[in-house]
Amino acid sequence: MATRRLFALAIVALSLSTVLAAVPRVLGYVPKQGDYFSYNEVVDLGSGQRDYQGYTEHTVTTGTEKMNTVFSNGTVAADYSFSWTFSNSSGSRTTGGSAGNFTYSSSSFYYVKGTDNQSGYVNPTVWFYMANSVQNGGTFYLLNTQMTVLDKNYSYSLASQNRYVQSIHARGSSNYLRNDVYGRFNAAYTWDTYFDPSTGYIIGYSYVEHDTDSSGNGFTWNENLYVTSTSYSLATAPAPPPDLSVLYLIVGTVAVIGLIVIVIALVIIRRRRRPLQQHPVQDYSRLPGEFGAPPPTVDLTPRQPPAQQIVIKEVAKVRCKYCGALVDTTARVCPVCGGPTT
Repeated sequence: MATRRLFALAIVALSLSTVLAAVPRVLGYVPKQGDYFSYNEVVDLGSGQRDYQGYTEHTVTTGTEKMNTVFSNGTVAADYSFSWTFSNSSGSRTTGGSAGNFTYSSSSFYYVKGTDNQSGYVNPTVWFYMANSVQNGGTFYLLNTQMTVLDKNYSYSLASQNRYVQSIHARGSSNYLRNDVYGRFNAAYTWDTYFDPSTGYIIGYSYVEHDTDSSGNGFTWNENLYVTSTSYSLATAPAPPPDLSVLYLIVGTVAVIGLIVIVIALVIIRRRRRPLQQHPVQDYSRLPGEFGAPPPTVDLTPRQPPAQQIVIKEVAKVRCKYCGALVDTTARVCPVCGGPTT
């Protein structure tokens, strides 16, 4: 774990190492010659405040740790190598790496001679190996951090193989005083680690650290590591059940939005269907001074003169016996020939 930056006070670290020495180790898998793992690690600095606002860093590290010799007393001779690429938002870009040998105890888990480029620790334990016999709720140490086993059968999503693998999930949380090129900060972190249940070797981890100072400066430090190849087989695990809390949140949000839409639609419909305003009925039997003058009387009498009636009388006629013309029965002589009608 080449890029970690944990710096503890010397007095605290010495006290911690004394406590660790008194804690009995739970033995499990013993490393074998030829055990190894390769890994990929990504470190991001961001979420800055004040002096660090808008500033970011990105580091990618690839490395390998290999167990070369296992002595009868449990000491393991190993070697490490890694290379890294660094860039930041200021435009800087650098590369580097390191390699070397070290030894550690497979029974106490302490580094014996040298480390794999760890700095800032006093008498640390290795970060990549644990006793796989530790049960749920049991504790152990990685570097100077006490870890607690949360789950012996955790489904870990291994990015390099695009599958879930069985793992031991452990977590540790603590704080320390950072005093380095970044400045003096109070650093609080949570470290989630995942180990192979059959060997106790590392599979991956997630490390989140929040750094703040009294002036309001600060940033967040994220490290994510996962193995890319191993000498030990990793057992496939089922995918974990979906997080129903997220589903409930989505359903609840959709329901609230739907309810708001329905309410708005009902308000619009109600406004469109609103009846005409009714005028108050006034009682004109009361005194005119109370309501004003009463409305004028409506005269329904027709304004045009009545139509003139014409009566037509019908008069009977007979034929003249002399000339055959039609003659009124009231005439005495025929108006045609002058003959008498009687």
